[in-house]
Amino acid sequence: MGQTIESKLKTLKIVPVIAIKNAESAQPLAKVLVDNGLPCAEITFRTDAAAESIRLMRDAYPDMLIGAGTVLTIEQVDQAILAGADFIVSPGLNPTTVKYCLTKNIPVIPGVNNPSLVEQAMSLGLKTVKFFPAEPSGGISMLKALSAVYPVEFMPTGGISPANANDYLALEKVVACGGTWMVPNNLIEQGDWQAIGLLVSEINK
Repeated sequence: MGQTIESKLKTLKIVPVIAIKNAESAQPLAKVLVDNGLPCAEITFRTDAAAESIRLMRDAYPDMLIGAGTVLTIEQVDQAILAGADFIVSPGLNPTTVKYCLTKNIPVIPGVNNPSLVEQAMSLGLKTVKFFPAEPSGGISMLKALSAVYPVEFMPTGGISPANANDYLALEKVVACGGTWMVPNNLIEQGDWQAIGLLVSEINK
């Protein structure tokens, strides 16, 4: 089976959360991430180019860890799997979508931000969840409270920045943080791969 998604996320620590409007940006963006030591991307289904972008990244970099984000329907799950995604991420916990992912044997990390949702995720057999939106939901203090009582691991996303990422990563039950600061939409649309490369390279310093 090799490494689990969780163990890969723990190694990477940061997951770039990316909305790609034009699939032609996918391969150059993947190259920048891989070349600068962050061979990972969560491509969100907020744009029509998501599935094609995942496919192009997968073709160019077979070993890259690629997630499909903002997955809201089972149709999007199918599109993500067909495109070659390694895992599914959703902003909330939809039991229908989670159960469908489980039947398809693709890891799913749904969003939760309170005790009831964590327990619902556990009841579905999940051991890793997304803490979203992290900062508006109480940030570090809320995550510490949830971590203290539940045997699950978290991927905080939402309001994560260079200023607070290390504080989240210092928590024992955090596998990785999702963030957009190193892949800003304006730089992607401008094709300024050098500027993105600088932002990505800063993460591992």
